[in-house]
Amino acid sequence: MPPPPGRREQRKAETRQAISDVATRLIIERGFEAVSMSEIADAAGVSRKTVFNYFASKEQLVFDRDDEARQLLREGMAARTSMTPLAAFQGLVRELLDTGHPLLRINAGAASFWKTVAQSTVLVAHARQLQALLTDDLAQLMAASARRPADDAEARLGASMLMASMVAAYEQGLRAMSFGGDPRQAMLPLIVRGAKGTLVALAGTPYTDPSARP
Repeated sequence: MPPPPGRREQRKAETRQAISDVATRLIIERGFEAVSMSEIADAAGVSRKTVFNYFASKEQLVFDRDDEARQLLREGMAARTSMTPLAAFQGLVRELLDTGHPLLRINAGAASFWKTVAQSTVLVAHARQLQALLTDDLAQLMAASARRPADDAEARLGASMLMASMVAAYEQGLRAMSFGGDPRQAMLPLIVRGAKGTLVALAGTPYTDPSARP
């Protein structure tokens, strides 16, 4: 008999994660361009077709948490609709930092991962594409919260500033760890400064001022 739907989905998720883990290990060891999809399939003990059933490209094998990051942003903002969009984003970031969520956690594995990314123009481009998608998502979530059009320019400005500050903070955390410092403590000042800059840029708007909300 086939496994029940819940178990079937769990097995698919486990297979997907196992393939991604093997791919990431090989790519960190040898470099993105030096590893083929066939080699990844062989190392994972599955067929090449199976790999493509889960991942449309080799880039997606490396950045296997793209969808999770976008979903996390949507759910985190939706859970804080009583706050201004800026406060909601700050609350989400603080929660991820305090709980040590993998998407913001900085350790030796993360450092090796991002070093590999930096050595590949293809992976750098994919990382920037993800940043752009997250920025678009955040801008639309902010606009919806403020009951403004999805393409509102002020929402776009705020989202761009906040996401850029997060990228800068994460890079600073990686740099701090390489010198034996505390990544979290290195990240916090830039995150706070980014939020303060956004507060100034969007002063008097519903994105930062509850009294301005319709």
